[in-house]
Amino acid sequence: MWLKFIVMLPYFRTNIAAMAGYVPGEQPRDDGTIKLNTNENPYPPSPSVLAALRKATNRSLRLYPEPLGDSLRSVAAAVYGVKPENIIAGNGSDELLSILTRCFVGPNDRVAFSTPTYSLYDTLIAIQQGERVTIDYPPDYSLPEALAAQNAALTFLCNPNSPSGTLVSLKEIEKLARSVSGVLVVDEAYVDFAESEGASSLPLIRAYPNLVVLRSFSKAFSLAGMRIGLGFASEEIIFGMMKVKDSYNLDRLSTVAATAALQDMPWMARNVRRIQRSRKSLTAGLKKMGYHVYPSQANFVMAQKRGRSLKEVYEALKQKQILVRYFDIPRLQDCLRITVGTPQEIKSLLQEMRSIDGKPAA
Repeated sequence: MWLKFIVMLPYFRTNIAAMAGYVPGEQPRDDGTIKLNTNENPYPPSPSVLAALRKATNRSLRLYPEPLGDSLRSVAAAVYGVKPENIIAGNGSDELLSILTRCFVGPNDRVAFSTPTYSLYDTLIAIQQGERVTIDYPPDYSLPEALAAQNAALTFLCNPNSPSGTLVSLKEIEKLARSVSGVLVVDEAYVDFAESEGASSLPLIRAYPNLVVLRSFSKAFSLAGMRIGLGFASEEIIFGMMKVKDSYNLDRLSTVAATAALQDMPWMARNVRRIQRSRKSLTAGLKKMGYHVYPSQANFVMAQKRGRSLKEVYEALKQKQILVRYFDIPRLQDCLRITVGTPQEIKSLLQEMRSIDGKPAA
């Protein structure tokens, strides 16, 4: 079988044949696994979402969805305090990242971001044959000053960052938006979990026409299976992105689910508070075992044993049917990224990690 693929490679563009694709987190098929590796919400979506989906599962599925997602954009505009013309809906924020890269990046155009961060950026740049320009995060994951000076067509900032969970302040983002030479994309997939007031950079789109803010329904709204994202920017940028997106990029059911989720914000906020409480207990438990835990504002934490590879811990947990995320790359080999699960899932995780480390239960 692999010989067939090798023979086919000459048909691909050279950069596609040479690149490595993005590798998502493992999705187990059995129900007995404690899944703390892909930052899904452990709680269900709003009952209003499920009711709306049941109602929408009818003969209308034979029809195409709204090309621009106008009903969703209208509701989102009211929730987030912008105009519908400031919003584009996508098949997850990943599609919006792809649209942005196709809009602004051609061969040899520079794309800047700090590392380590979300590795999909690498894949999207390689597809467009752009030039990847990276600035290492310092040990505390604060924003590197050099990021602004890279003369990039596109600058990505994952905020809160993945895998560290750390948050860059609104003041720093505003300074970055003023300083970059091209478009700044702030990827806010996890910002709903931040405890800091005013963590989102959404209000800045009014003042900075080069700023794009991305949000996801996968995390706080518990809709990872529906694949819905929103992009916020000036009307001019949204208009240009609309040219590039697929004609019907968001299906009927996804539009219904996202609209219903936005109409029940208290449900989302309740689940976020539960995750914030569990994040504190997970952090405390890991620290008791001697892990350094970065100050997370996301629905996951990054735990580190400095100088020690944690691959064996990851594999031992997997044997116990507990999945966490291990990145076998420089700077992250001594780290595990752990999704904040339910209190019982966290209890089981910490118990197994104490057993692996040979430490008695607290």
